[in-house]
Amino acid sequence: MKESHLQFLLKALGAMFLLAFCLLPFGWMVIVSISRHADFLLPGVAFEISLQNFSDVLSDESLHLGAHLRNSLVVSAASAVLAVLAAGLSAYAIVRLRFPGRILMPMLVLAFSMFPQISIVGYLFRLMTALGWINTPMALIFPYTALGLPLALWIMLSAFAQIPVELDKAALIDGASRMQILLRILFPLAAPGALSAALLVFIYSFNEFLFALMLTTDFSARTIPVGIALFEGLHGQLPWGHMMAIAVIAILPVVGLTAVFQRRIVQGIVQGAVKG
Repeated sequence: MKESHLQFLLKALGAMFLLAFCLLPFGWMVIVSISRHADFLLPGVAFEISLQNFSDVLSDESLHLGAHLRNSLVVSAASAVLAVLAAGLSAYAIVRLRFPGRILMPMLVLAFSMFPQISIVGYLFRLMTALGWINTPMALIFPYTALGLPLALWIMLSAFAQIPVELDKAALIDGASRMQILLRILFPLAAPGALSAALLVFIYSFNEFLFALMLTTDFSARTIPVGIALFEGLHGQLPWGHMMAIAVIAILPVVGLTAVFQRRIVQGIVQGAVKG
């Protein structure tokens, strides 16, 4: 076998393995969610396609599925917007201004993201209790913003570094302030990077579990990952069909955003990889 054919075969096998590794769990979740009997693999149990699981979870008011989804969307969107705004301000200062320690700041922010969440959740709980924010969206928005800030900052640094500094000088000569330059020139030009940063922070916040579990107490503030995890505890059993149906519904917003903005996400991430 020629070396080129061997390389092609290995690449194809690797791609197939990666695709199967990523999609098989999702496919199994969908199959179980549309099956009338979750244990259809057992002998004597037939596989029947049915949407009864979705009908049950959508009509059962005790699950508070709508409230969980709403909380996840609100918290994730707010965290993404705040993280991108904070990252934009920080990136502008680091890229455009000259001050001591500006090169060290991104490293320190990145180092913060390496701390395990479990190591700070206790202190975070005490802080939120003192502020009276337990079981409110604020208890999740600010931690999610802080956790998503390192990624957003590095993406915005890469995006702003590609914009010629001459645009800033020209705007300053025309009387524009630094904030006007950031909002009216840099942010529009760095839109792909800002969008990719916002989407990645949104996806991370939407999927986060530990903080949502520790800092919320009921459906008025809980997000969908916690709602799914506590579903078994509420009913005292393992209704796999219903749980998979809720999981399918929960991932639809994330899958939709990723599918629609996939090119933007990739473009924003690699924007600073190549000069020119």
